[in-house]
Amino acid sequence: MSIGPNSHAENVITVYIDEGLEEIVPGFLENRRRDVQTLETALEQNDLNTIGIIGHRMRGDGGGYGFDTISEIGECMELAAARQDRDAIRRNLSKLADFLARLTVVYRA
Repeated sequence: MSIGPNSHAENVITVYIDEGLEEIVPGFLENRRRDVQTLETALEQNDLNTIGIIGHRMRGDGGGYGFDTISEIGECMELAAARQDRDAIRRNLSKLADFLARLTVVYRA
């Protein structure tokens, strides 16, 4: 079984996940989609602390769910917030939104 809002779109990113995570992955991804909105608001308000916290959480959680890309983006966000590098935050926020938009998850045994 697979899930993905754009499973028929071009440039789909397919991630294979253990079927044992099938019940919790959709909620995890929905939370990351909410994070995009929270990060955009935090960037508008120059709330680098919130950006750093969300980046840190994504860095730790992504790989545990099978999404190494989310961990990598989270690490970049966390470090960019520490450096107060708003351009890097914007780039990584865009990467996260793009990844989530093109993501298709395939569960396998």
